Amino acid sequence: MAKEREKIILLVDDDMAHRTMLQANLSAAGYSIVALADGDEVLPFLETEYVDLIVLDMKMARMDGLETLKVLQNSVYATLPVIVLTAFSSVEKAVLAMREGACDYVAKPIDIDELQLVIERALEVKALQEENKQLRTELASRDSFAGMVGSSPAMKELYATLKLVAPTDATVLINGESGTGKELVANALHRHSRRSKEAFITINCAALHENILESELFGHEAGAFTGAVARRKGCFEQADGGSLFLDEIGDMSLPTQAKILRVLQEGELNRLGGDTTIRVDVRLIAATHKDLQQMITAGTFRQDLFFRLSVVPVELPPLRERRSDIPKLAGLFLTRYAEKNRKDLKDFHPEVMRIFMGFSWPGNIRELENTVERAVILCRGEQITVQELAPGLLPAGTGQEKEITSPSAMPTLRDMEKEMIRATLDDNGGNKSRTARILGIARQTLLNKIKEYSL
Repeated sequence: MAKEREKIILLVDDDMAHRTMLQANLSAAGYSIVALADGDEVLPFLETEYVDLIVLDMKMARMDGLETLKVLQNSVYATLPVIVLTAFSSVEKAVLAMREGACDYVAKPIDIDELQLVIERALEVKALQEENKQLRTELASRDSFAGMVGSSPAMKELYATLKLVAPTDATVLINGESGTGKELVANALHRHSRRSKEAFITINCAALHENILESELFGHEAGAFTGAVARRKGCFEQADGGSLFLDEIGDMSLPTQAKILRVLQEGELNRLGGDTTIRVDVRLIAATHKDLQQMITAGTFRQDLFFRLSVVPVELPPLRERRSDIPKLAGLFLTRYAEKNRKDLKDFHPEVMRIFMGFSWPGNIRELENTVERAVILCRGEQITVQELAPGLLPAGTGQEKEITSPSAMPTLRDMEKEMIRATLDDNGGNKSRTARILGIARQTLLNKIKEYSL
């Protein structure tokens, strides 16, 4: 087992005799001690040296303990544990020091055994805090990828796949309904690949006519067609060394599919109107909301291209299958559009969130984002209410727009808690342990709630 590193303690005391005594005793206890004569020396010292803990005298000539603590609290060293030393008659100053960020104090005359216990306790707390921080970082890295939002099981599974495939050159086919964030995934794959410093080019195959699409993809020579007055590089050449994202590839014609296949197989292409073979090194990422297997059966999509594209298939879940992510996504959009529109909005009315949780979201995340943006623009108060929602989100014939103004019609916190537990259970296939972890409650608490709400 590796020997534990000696803890480094910074001792700050302007009384030389007292400082020397403490230094000798703490060194004998196994600590590595560095000493300073006044508080104004602390910050310059910390800018070049590492310490685990500070022992700080309250009364010093140039900068006393309280002032030193204030300086530390306004610096990057605010989390460093500080123990203050104070005269027994000035314990009230120690209380002030605790308010300024000190973790503990010891009264003079100093009992060395007491000081050692206080130091050990402070170091143990620091170690636990660092361990918790590391665990939170590890959990966050498992529950996210490149800024994507969501901690539902479906999203965690997606993050795990993306982290494995991103560093490779594998071709990825992203399947998902419109509005699920396919371009966001493609961008994340590129940013976490070895090609991240090179170009990331995107093109929507459904947005362009076939002839224009070919020119955009492969480029053209001057005179290749009417209006082609100069040579132009296509997306494949522009993305050489980087990544090319073909969105809605299911809308591509069979002749264009054949040309895409050639690039994937041979790594080469010809511009329209040209006979020079051009070699390219491009990582291809494709996406579609269509059923390509069904299109293969119907003869509208090439099977060989499908196999080339789907080396790593990725499924993006629709929002209705990850309802537990809705509050976090909605909150993100609320913050974004409140800042953009310079509005001081706090949150959503509970009834709004209940509607969000119960809606099917056929347009997925894009629809949720548009809904929140519209609500922010229309909102005149500090909270998004039902009045700011589009009529299509409200249950037909309920007259909720009027009912919400009545206190008796407002949902209770119990209603919201019940809905959140139900939705999270659904997202997790009834797995209670996983649901409890996502909700941040003990499993027994969850079981009690399930019984209470008859879920």
